[in-house]
Amino acid sequence: MTKHVPPQEQDTNFRSEILKGLTADHKVISSKWLYDDVGSHLFEAITELDAYYPTRTELGILEAQLRKYARLPGARGAMVELGSGSSRKTSLLLGACPDLSVYMPIDISANHLKEAADRVRRAYPSLAVIPIAADFTQPLGKLPLLPELPVLVFFPGSTIGNFEKSEAVVLLKSIRDAMPGAHMIIGVDRPKDEVMLVEAYDDPAGVTAAFNLNLLQRINRSLGANFDLSRFKHKALWNAEESRIEMHLESIVDQTVRIGDTDIRFAGGETIHTENSHKYDEESFAEIASASGWRVLDTDTDPDGLFSVLTLEAT
Repeated sequence: MTKHVPPQEQDTNFRSEILKGLTADHKVISSKWLYDDVGSHLFEAITELDAYYPTRTELGILEAQLRKYARLPGARGAMVELGSGSSRKTSLLLGACPDLSVYMPIDISANHLKEAADRVRRAYPSLAVIPIAADFTQPLGKLPLLPELPVLVFFPGSTIGNFEKSEAVVLLKSIRDAMPGAHMIIGVDRPKDEVMLVEAYDDPAGVTAAFNLNLLQRINRSLGANFDLSRFKHKALWNAEESRIEMHLESIVDQTVRIGDTDIRFAGGETIHTENSHKYDEESFAEIASASGWRVLDTDTDPDGLFSVLTLEAT
């Protein structure tokens, strides 16, 4: 059974991963650590911005295709959501599946997860809501109640794009292994105009910058570090060769930051790579799915071809 991740274990993992990433030759921190309570709420604010097209576009696709998704076998069994995510997307799908027995959100942020689970309980009192506080990027193991029920995995928001392609294969394979025979509804962002992409990840209002910089504030709060946020700036860039947007935190000056007994030196212009968001066309994502043991059954997109929602079946 997947266990709740105790706060002390999360703290230990956080410390070890942060120190490992910041002492590497090319400084990097996994994007999963962006989502503490503050970061999760800032991300919800990002999804409301005019510049950030993915959320509203994905919502439009889901609304248009709800009847089809409601006919999937798991819509009459258990829905597992990876990342407690936007309540609007979740509510859309839950509302279209009245015969659903179980809703199981899995999220690394325990407080954000509780809020999401409580919202669903209030809206759907007859639904069994089983939140799992865990890092779904790690092997999931056996999940409670699922062997007896058909499963529908809901993985929205193009979260799969945050992983390196090899990591995406490992993750999707882990999900298939934990939930054999499942179907999946997954959001995937598509390649498009560079200007549109960069603005979506570096909005004029500065909300995405606050979201990224909050990671340094989290390290200060949790690890007693002394990052001066005024000495770093948010940076988003399009890496055409890898077909991805990258988010970085750039050191404005030469400086040294202390985390416990460890000194971390930054040269002016040096960055911490905090997030990737890979963009896939239909062919390139089908290759990822196939390599991880999933078959693409259908692909739905918006009229402008900005975003895709795919239906997958475990093979």
